[in-house]
Amino acid sequence: MVSGFEHLTLATLLLIIVAGFAAGWIDAVVGGGGLIQLPVMLMIPGITPVQALATNKMGSIFGTATSSVTYYRRVKPDMRTALPMAAVALLGSVGGAVVAATLPGSVFKPIIVVALVVVLAFTALKPNIGELTALRHSGRKHYVVAACIGGIIGFYDGLIGPGTGSFLVIAMVTLMGYAFLEASAKAKIVNLATNAGALMFFLPHGSLLWGVGLVLGGANMAGGYLGARTAVKQGSKFIRIVFLVVVAVLIVKLGIDVVNENILNS
Repeated sequence: MVSGFEHLTLATLLLIIVAGFAAGWIDAVVGGGGLIQLPVMLMIPGITPVQALATNKMGSIFGTATSSVTYYRRVKPDMRTALPMAAVALLGSVGGAVVAATLPGSVFKPIIVVALVVVLAFTALKPNIGELTALRHSGRKHYVVAACIGGIIGFYDGLIGPGTGSFLVIAMVTLMGYAFLEASAKAKIVNLATNAGALMFFLPHGSLLWGVGLVLGGANMAGGYLGARTAVKQGSKFIRIVFLVVVAVLIVKLGIDVVNENILNS
């Protein structure tokens, strides 16, 4: 069992704690905390990309579990939708992680950037979207749509990952008709399942840095708890603003990745 502390300086450890807290807060509100957390993990001396991904997922699962419980207590999301959606998302995440082992995520990044630009424009141009819950589907169709969202985004999380929570939120707002607050509450439960699915793949490979993962998890829990309470207190309008900011940052980050990869391959 590797702790990850072997070559870790105090400054890097403190940076991991700060990044874990900030990522937990952002994840609890709209998702996308991996944008902060994963790059910091890659700063650990001697760490491999697989170890960084696995330990990042370990830290994140603490935060998503905490924010899920907080949302459940305060928002009371409909678990008849959230739990089946989470189950399908877990399976999708395992499948995505398996594919990620053979197919580079860079293949999909340009498509993801385009999708995010469309999502950003759509949300910005429709200021009233997601203010109130007005379900678009009923009966069996409602659960089929939820399962499809869970499976597709779960697969994406296992394959690439950045912005999974944001994709879940906007999909539930636009395709299902939930308000941002209700969508965020359900997204945390589904995101918890996708993190668990990815960990199921990583655990047998011995890729986790357990010591760093537990420290990261503690910071993520604190951020997730505060983020969920802030989102519940401020409501859907606040979540929408944070969502727009996070998606804009995602576009810039993934866009830079695509450009750099094209330069390296040219």
